[in-house]
Amino acid sequence: MQRLYRGVVWRMNPSSKVVYLTFDDGPIPQCTPQVLDILRQYNAKATFFMVAENAERYPELLARVKAEGHSIGNHTYSHMRGHQSCNHTYVANALHGEQILHSRLFRPPHGRMRYSQKKAMLQAGYTIYLWDVLTHDYNPRYTPEKMLRIVQRFTRNGSIIVLHDSLKSCDRMLLALPLIIQWLQSQGYKLESLT
Repeated sequence: MQRLYRGVVWRMNPSSKVVYLTFDDGPIPQCTPQVLDILRQYNAKATFFMVAENAERYPELLARVKAEGHSIGNHTYSHMRGHQSCNHTYVANALHGEQILHSRLFRPPHGRMRYSQKKAMLQAGYTIYLWDVLTHDYNPRYTPEKMLRIVQRFTRNGSIIVLHDSLKSCDRMLLALPLIIQWLQSQGYKLESLT
């Protein structure tokens, strides 16, 4: 995958003891405020790859994420799947998202898009972020403890960890998030947002 997606960021500078929590698919009032409360409790920063349609529906959540010092990323306007759409439609959907989010950080929904879509997004000036640690918080078979074990096993300097502030993931993710943050901080990791 990494060879196919050259030019995409999978992990940040490995020489720093810093990791990057990222949240996909929000913001939604049933989940995002609780995520923000937990991040504030632990003095941690994160990046929210937002579905712009959600941000448009809940502008107060977009404003709160910004006000609390987290970064915003574009997750397309309508959570569009790259493999199921033509290049023009996909890029137009992402550009529509940028009009609301004002961000050149981009993550494709489901972490997948066509090679030609990736090339078009890079040429349009976006930085595309994927991840090297997937918590599987969207999967009901994954307990918070199992998610923590994934983070413990695969996290290293510069890791980008993906979680979801979505209805599908919220309950499990909110239980796992404090465990994950506590462990990361106990290992000396600083939690920062992507830029």
